[in-house]
Order: sequence, then structure tokens, then C-alpha cells
Amino acid sequence: MPRPPRVTNLMKKHNLKGVNKAKRTPSHAKKSHIVMAKEGEKYKLIRFGEQGASVAGKPKQGESDKMKAKRKSFKSRHGKNIAKGKMSAAYWANKVKW
Repeated sequence: MPRPPRVTNLMKKHNLKGVNKAKRTPSHAKKSHIVMAKEGEKYKLIRFGEQGASVAGKPKQGESDKMKAKRKSFKSRHGKNIAKGKMSAAYWANKVKW
């Protein structure tokens, strides 16, 4: 089934390459990323991530104890929301930023 026109228009407006593919939004005032999430036949435009947050991405070899603690805190604090799946901002923040 093809995408609804509303979804296609939003994707063009925000220059998104595809569904479930996050994109950085450096010019947005508050949020750092955007994604057109799709689960089943549902579509949802999600903005996530704090603009300017000092998150170093995925765990790196030789990562500091402070960053390990920061990552652990995020995952424990947002665990229930991450478990909701692709239609939640916490899921995408966890996948892309943490």
C-alpha cells in the first residue's frame, strides 16, 4: 500500500529520505533529530533529542565512567518509554543518540 499523501508531503517538507530513518535537525530550536516513524499502517512524525546535549553517541572503547553513568541513567529513566517501540521519541533517542 502506498504512503498517504499527507505523509509524503511531510517527508518532502523535512527532506526525509525514508520512513524509520532519523535525520539531524541543526536549525530546530529545541529538538536535535526528526524521523517519520511507521509501525504497521500508522505513520507519525517524531522530533526527539535535546539540541546541544553533549551526548557522545554509541558507547566507545575507552569511554569515561561519567559517560557510562550518563548512558545507564538515561536507559533506566526512559526504559518504559523505550519499550513502547518505534512510535515513541524515547525509542529513537535511545537508538540514535545513546
